[in-house]
Amino acid sequence: MKQQAIEAVVGPVVEQCGLEVDRIEIASAGKRSVLRVYLDGDGPEGRGPSLDEIADATRAVSAALDESDATGNAPYTLEVSSRGVSRPLTEPKHFRRNVGRLVALTLADGSVTGRISAADGDGIDLDVDGAVRRVDLARISKAVVQAELRKDSPADDADAEGVDLFDEE
Repeated sequence: MKQQAIEAVVGPVVEQCGLEVDRIEIASAGKRSVLRVYLDGDGPEGRGPSLDEIADATRAVSAALDESDATGNAPYTLEVSSRGVSRPLTEPKHFRRNVGRLVALTLADGSVTGRISAADGDGIDLDVDGAVRRVDLARISKAVVQAELRKDSPADDADAEGVDLFDEE
């Protein structure tokens, strides 16, 4: 299985689906190979591809690979996914797609954690404890989205309404 041949088949198919290939990985798994295709894109809300878009692209990629000889005759398992939140933000589009999210940045002169409030091709506006700070992309050596576990609103909290979920009356 040759990576370049797979990229040549997968790339145009993914573009037709309105997405882009983030990376392709091929791993051996016994007598089979695992072909992992990671996708990215703006999605319906500009924050990355939706599950429906990933599912549509998966079907299209699978069909295109079945019709081509890019994978040879070797058995393989196809896995298609989004690029994932654990991947470092490296391009302006990654920052734009993560507006509103909490990120940890490593800069030449230290590190900072804040919420991206705006992003463009040159830099980001980072809300750090209520103060917005402009950070040029060229100054960022590493940027990673921070996982947050929170409820969207108090209305989602049953206790906020005085409801006991375990009351059997």
